[in-house]
Amino acid sequence: MRLDKYLKVSRIIKRRTVANEACDAGRVLVNGKVARASYEVKPDDILELQLGSRVVKAQILSVNEYARKGEAEELYKILSDEPKA
Repeated sequence: MRLDKYLKVSRIIKRRTVANEACDAGRVLVNGKVARASYEVKPDDILELQLGSRVVKAQILSVNEYARKGEAEELYKILSDEPKA
């Protein structure tokens, strides 16, 4: 699944266009490298997102095309959520 779609399906970012813009701006890292929106995510990838004044680090647990609101949180595990230094 594409990175921008995964961010939307998992509800880490609410809209796919916003996820796409974040990737284009270089604010999304996968396994320590800047990732494009077209990157194919897989389980055990580590995402690092710079969202406003926060840096969120999460591990992908599973990749599903669709997820209900309650199931979305089961797709990833937050490793850290801290203010940007």
